[in-house]
Parts: sequence; C-alpha cells; structure tokens
Amino acid sequence: MNVVDTHVHFWDRSLLRYPWLDDEPALQRRFLPADFEPFRTGAVDAVVFVQADCAPVSSAEEVAWVETLARDDARIIGIVAYVDMLAEPGRAAALDVVAESSRCVGVRHNIQRHAPGFAVDPAFVRGVQQVGARGLPFDLCITGDQLDETIELVDRCPDTRFVLDHCGKPAIRDDAYAPWAEGIERLASFARVSCKLSGLLTEARADQRHADALRPYAEHVVRCFGHERMMYGSDWPVATLGGSAELWLSIVDELTSGWSAAARQSFYADNALRFYGLDLPARV
Repeated sequence: MNVVDTHVHFWDRSLLRYPWLDDEPALQRRFLPADFEPFRTGAVDAVVFVQADCAPVSSAEEVAWVETLARDDARIIGIVAYVDMLAEPGRAAALDVVAESSRCVGVRHNIQRHAPGFAVDPAFVRGVQQVGARGLPFDLCITGDQLDETIELVDRCPDTRFVLDHCGKPAIRDDAYAPWAEGIERLASFARVSCKLSGLLTEARADQRHADALRPYAEHVVRCFGHERMMYGSDWPVATLGGSAELWLSIVDELTSGWSAAARQSFYADNALRFYGLDLPARV
C-alpha cells in the first residue's frame, strides 16, 4: 500500500523568518526532509508540503526553496503555497505565479488565530474565489469555533474546491465534541470539501493521545465525508509537540484497521493524488 502524507512542513530559520515559532521553543530548529523519520523507514512514499507561515513577504522565497528541496528529493510531490487573500492589488498576479508552477498544487492562507469574521471578509472571499477560478484547491486551516464562518465562506465560493486541515481542530483537550461535530456535518454537506485526518495529537491532552480517545473524532469525520473524501496527513513537525509522525501513523493505522483494503488505499494515497492532481514518484 502506498502512503502519501498530505500535510508536511519543512523550515530553516537561518533562511526565512517564521514569527509564530517565537512562541514554540521546541520547534526552533531546522526541519528538513532528512529529518522526516517516515522517509527513513519507508513508511511514507511521498509528501505534500504545506506552507509553514513564514513572514508573508517571503512566501515566494519559501516556494522557491521547497522547489529546490523537491529537485533533490522526488518524494516531495506537491506544494500548497501561501498567497495573501487580502492583498487585492497583487493577489491576482501572485495566484497566476502559483497556478503556473508545476509543483504548486494548492493555496493556503490560515484562518486560525484571526478575529471572528475573518473568513467572510469580502476581500478574503474574493481571493478564495480567484483561487477556484484558476483550478486550484484551498486548504482550510481553522479551529473548531470557526466552523460557522468557514461554512459561509465555502457557500460563497461555489467554484472552489476545499480541503479541511486537521479535521477542523476540535478542542479535544476540552472535550468539546458536540458543537464541532455539528459543524463538521454541515461543512461535509458540500461535496467540494474533503478532509485531512491530521493534527489531532496537538489538540489533545497527553492522556488522550491514543486511538481510543481520538476514535470518536476520526469516526465522525469519516461518517460525514465518506472514505472517498478523506486523506492522510501527519502535520509534521508540529506533530512532535504531541508525540511524533510515527506515533500518529500508528494511531491512524489502528483507527483504519477495520476498513477494506480499497478504502485504506484511497485514504492513504489515491484520494490525495486525485484531489491535488499528482502522481507518485516513478521509483515508488
């Protein structure tokens, strides 16, 4: 079975600045493909790099740097790039550059950590509409309390495909299941939205970082989105704050152990390849 990890970050703070890392001492070092343990063990065949929130002025440099990494390691098969959805004067040109790149397969501008209403700011909505007009999908990085405005954003962008990062970041540590679950059901009613089973380790308390505690959240997104709209992601190296990419993969293996072989292959690779328009490297 092939495995495509749809949510991996790399960074080198000697090359680019990442302001959010100032508050994350455990992540204040280089994280490069050679450090990604699932590459060394062969557990993951390919990855999609997702923009790592460097200083916005350096977003084009981040893409260029990851393109260099990908030339050296064919297992980096796609890039989800940052484009500022609010920067209307230059947004169209920036999106054109992304759309013309052979390795850029999507766009992300984080919604999490912004004030209520950010996702439905008219300029933001127009930007996401322009993403869809170029045939690119948009990664939704939100927290569970932002589901209502995210649903409104999706509704206003009928020609854009979306993928929800990290199951919408439910507040697992606070056992806040019910409101998140209701929002997920409404979001999944849009056939244009897929979901990454990723990022749950860092939303959970230490005593919840095992399959039994995370099962209700994983099973709910699968019920809502169906096997055909689910993708695997590790959120490495952020996942190291709650364990490791290896721990997460072992948990997901346990959570999906009862699925059919076809459903598991779709989840672990085929859905991602189809959604992002990618191929596995020839040697896999």
